[in-house]
Amino acid sequence: MTTDSSTDRVERSIHIKAPRNKVWHSLTNAEEYGKWFGAKLTGKRFEPGQRVQGPITIQGYEHVVFDVVIDRVEPETLMSYRWHPHAVDAGVDYSKEERTLVTFTLKDAADGTLLTVTETGFDKVPPARRMEAFRGVSNGWPHQLDNIARHVTSQTKS
Repeated sequence: MTTDSSTDRVERSIHIKAPRNKVWHSLTNAEEYGKWFGAKLTGKRFEPGQRVQGPITIQGYEHVVFDVVIDRVEPETLMSYRWHPHAVDAGVDYSKEERTLVTFTLKDAADGTLLTVTETGFDKVPPARRMEAFRGVSNGWPHQLDNIARHVTSQTKS
């Protein structure tokens, strides 16, 4: 796992011992994405311009809705969406905030695939919650990358 961050950007990478097409499927098939990310996205599709919502299934966060707008999908190379980072307080209306951009890129690597997630735009998050959101995703993306790696490799073995 590699790390890069500044005040406006979080970047994490992981090497997954699986072919790129398997990683791509788990990343861009909304139902598969939901399985490893922790969201119920049954019947949803990730297509540019599409808003995708579904309840989070992670214990303690069931009150949160996964809510993204798909930005770009470039087959087996890049998928991106916009969302409200670390939007976990049920009493806050995040709809007035600008969304950050989450970009996943895939590259062939020895023995598998290098998956990188980059999230930018924290400088546009309201100052009162900017550092909390930044810390939340800084700590969250490594766990989510581990989740997709486990998911993909378990799918590859079966």
